[in-house]
This record gives sequence, C-alpha cells and structure tokens, in this order.
Amino acid sequence: MNSRLAASVAPRLAAVAALGAAVVLGTTGCSYLTHQATTIPYSASDGVNVDSTGGPIEVRNAFIVADEDGETGNLVAALVNTGDKSTTLSIDVAGEQLSIRVPAGESYNLGGEEDPLPISDLGVTPGATVEVLFSSGDDAKAVPAQVPVLDGTLPYYSDLTPEPSPSETAGAAG
Repeated sequence: MNSRLAASVAPRLAAVAALGAAVVLGTTGCSYLTHQATTIPYSASDGVNVDSTGGPIEVRNAFIVADEDGETGNLVAALVNTGDKSTTLSIDVAGEQLSIRVPAGESYNLGGEEDPLPISDLGVTPGATVEVLFSSGDDAKAVPAQVPVLDGTLPYYSDLTPEPSPSETAGAAG
C-alpha cells in the first residue's frame, strides 16, 4: 500500500513543483525582459538637464521664467563644475549671449542662492520651449537643449518672474 501511495503522490509533487516554477518564472520574467523605470535618467522637475556642455560644467534643471508676453525672461538652473579649475559657461538664448564663471568643484544655483540670468529679448511665450546653446571649456562645441519657458503663476516661481522695466510701468500708469 505504501508503494501505491508513493506512486500517486510523486506525480502530484512534480506537478506542484512545475506549477510553482512556472508562477515564479512568469512573475519575474517581466523584469528580466523590460527596462526598469528607476534606471532611466530623467529631469525630476520642470527644467531639463544638460549633462555635456563640451567641458566640465553640467547644467541641471534649466528653465526660463518669462513675463506674460514672453518678451523678457530669467534663466534658472543649477550649474555644476566637475572640473579642477574655474570655467566659464557660455549660453546663447534667442541670439543673446550670456556667460557665467563657475568655480572649480562647485555648483552655482541661478534663481536659488544667486540671481537668475536676465534675458531681455526672449520672444517666446510661456508654455513653449526655446533652444538654448550651452558650451564650457576650451574650444567646446555648443550643445543645444530645448529649455521650457514657464510663467510665474505657480507660487514657487512667482518671485523668479522678471521685473517690468521702469519704462513699462511708466507707460502702464499713463
């Protein structure tokens, strides 16, 4: 009787083991075939990251806060110099040339600890993007990035909105 019982249990145990292996393989197989979303680099905020500017400076979370018309704006970004010497980052926004010197091994927070860079003739309305060229280092080729243009409707961007020029406020009052 024992041998008959063992003979009927053995196929059942094999079937249970095979079913268990199929469940384990089926539930973990997706992660084997599919890229994990946590391993994909992305910009975690409203701006864009520019890893390579041709030199040691990396641009993090770059965006522009513009006035209602999109005529003027402020460039906001974190600039990180990964090099061992002070380097200048050259920026071209809508034909306007800007530059900023970033000390070696340090970061420079435009719109945070430091004032944002003003852009006088932006000509891009909030909600759009504008191509910005970044370059750092000796003989670096400019790297383009599509930088979003935002407005000051969100409370944490309201103090980054460009101030109207004295001629604009005088014209509005008269």
